[in-house]
Amino acid sequence: MTRFAATFAKPRPALVTFITAGDGDTAANLDALVAGGADVIELGMPFTDPMADGPAIQAANLRSLAKGTTTADIFAIAAAFRTRHPGTPLVLMGYANPMTIRGADWFAAECAKAGVDGVICVDIPSEEDAELGPALRAAGVDLIRLATPTTDAARLPDVLNGAGGFLYYVSVAGITGLQQAAQASIEDAVARLKAATDLPVAVGFGVRTPDQARQIAKVADGVVVGSAFIDIIAQHGDAAAPHVEAFTRTLADAIHGAKEIAA
Repeated sequence: MTRFAATFAKPRPALVTFITAGDGDTAANLDALVAGGADVIELGMPFTDPMADGPAIQAANLRSLAKGTTTADIFAIAAAFRTRHPGTPLVLMGYANPMTIRGADWFAAECAKAGVDGVICVDIPSEEDAELGPALRAAGVDLIRLATPTTDAARLPDVLNGAGGFLYYVSVAGITGLQQAAQASIEDAVARLKAATDLPVAVGFGVRTPDQARQIAKVADGVVVGSAFIDIIAQHGDAAAPHVEAFTRTLADAIHGAKEIAA
């Protein structure tokens, strides 16, 4: 059983968290996420043009790049995390250029060597799967696809073809962190997606509070929170870990109990 399968097989929704590699004390913040109850961790690969991300994550990218964070650094962080936390799924999330500039086979092999479970590449659509997907799948790394409010019934099979790990539903037609979709639209979308795939469905973009997360977790298999963590790291810098852990715990408590409340 893969780490994703084991995580999503638990009788409760999953908390999926995001931070940017190289922003603040990344190792300490990763440990804090696990200690606070995060089920899956997305580690952002800093990039100069993160077009899907709002101001908070844009700033985190710039802070990381200003410190000189490299792809080698990110794989070293991932490998060290895997040693400390053998059971927690780790996802690299980012953009095509850093993932493909040395070749897809190289990137996939480095992911496998570092113990990375999945990859989210924002700007390689399913129509361009050949750029990265075959190499990842051959290396045993799941390619996690994105579905959006504009992913219609005609295109959804293409999005799901070759997808693994979980399906990430981007709940707003916009960038990260600035707005939240109406609960009714999320419920409708999750029902539609779950009718089309056996993959777990995690919902993200615009989720910032435990109450928002609890409401989404009543219908989704997972809830993704990112910008709220980035704001904590921006505020506290290298001393953010205790604050990250405390906030993670409030989210985990809300999400893990959501289905029980709904029942």
